[in-house]
Amino acid sequence: MIEFEYWQLLLFPLFFGLGWAAARIDIRHLVKESRALPRSYFQGLNFLLNEQPDRAIEAFVEAVKVDPQTVELHFALGSLFRRRGETDRAIRMHQNLIEREDLKQDLKLQALAELGQDYLKAGLLDRAEEVFDKLRYSELAESAKRNLLEIYQLEKDWEKAIAIASELPDFASHKEVAEYYCELAAAEMMRSRRDLAAVYLDTALERNRKCVRASLLQGDIQLQQDQPLAAIESWQRIEQQDPTYLALVAQRLLDAFRKLDRREEGLQLLRGYLEHYPSLDLLDVVFQLVLEGDGAEAAYKLVRDELKRNPTLLGFDKLLAAKLLFASPDSRPDLELAKGIVQTYTRRLARYRCDNCGFKARQFYWRCPACGGWETYSPKRTEEFDLTP
Repeated sequence: MIEFEYWQLLLFPLFFGLGWAAARIDIRHLVKESRALPRSYFQGLNFLLNEQPDRAIEAFVEAVKVDPQTVELHFALGSLFRRRGETDRAIRMHQNLIEREDLKQDLKLQALAELGQDYLKAGLLDRAEEVFDKLRYSELAESAKRNLLEIYQLEKDWEKAIAIASELPDFASHKEVAEYYCELAAAEMMRSRRDLAAVYLDTALERNRKCVRASLLQGDIQLQQDQPLAAIESWQRIEQQDPTYLALVAQRLLDAFRKLDRREEGLQLLRGYLEHYPSLDLLDVVFQLVLEGDGAEAAYKLVRDELKRNPTLLGFDKLLAAKLLFASPDSRPDLELAKGIVQTYTRRLARYRCDNCGFKARQFYWRCPACGGWETYSPKRTEEFDLTP
């Protein structure tokens, strides 16, 4: 048992006295700091509490003018202006911080990074690139390189994008790097430099053996070089890479088989694809083939059977179009009326949609124009996409 000495009671007043003194010092320090803050700062807080954000911002701006030492307020306002789209004000706010000689180095780097974001948001890509290039070997190198990668993609400078991606192995995936090589290949194909384009596509497949776009473009080059068999082989490879993309090469396969005068073989291949990998775009190509070779009634039967397997409004629209090809004059007006009604709904269903952000477009994109994601568009139409388990 611990023994208690009466003299220890004398220590309690001392402890209370020390605590009271410490509290007094803290309170005095707090009061001193609050008095040092400009009046407009408290006005801004009051406006915020009263849900008047615009007046609060102007009050905080005034506080920054009165007391330039409010560094954190500078950063907060700069970020707020950028989010509101007032990039010119954000740029001025961060430039003021950078120009201050008394600012610590780490805060200057932070201000420089914020300025780069301002330029990027304003679309001033050359200035943003210059800023992030300065930060490339600083403590903020990782973030700077990521921003540079985004800039190079926006500028379509794919060689620089490939170079910076090699410094970001945990951020830039093999899929994305393969797409950069495909972009280079597509540009060379536009210039009719097919040999160089082929080299880029080989590299794309080395980076990502499942790169559908590389196989698709390889087939395009081979068909242009009058090598239809090689082109067919390249496009057939897509079945192992991702069969949902076969819809994108269905018409190409048909053209190649026609060039070889092997239309029936091409029809059988595409029918097999349609049976195993249902797609409205595949159905369109097979429908045209059957219509040309076997007539309107056979084409109608094809669409009807496919509609039974995969019921969609887009498929029903195709069924009505097929029926109209051999309809009697008496039934034609009713069919046309029904087709017109269905089409009012199918127009918005016949779009492609980004898996990442949901952005819809009439045409297929390898890179989403909204969120910038690579290979985020399903080659299926919106209605098919919604019905996919």
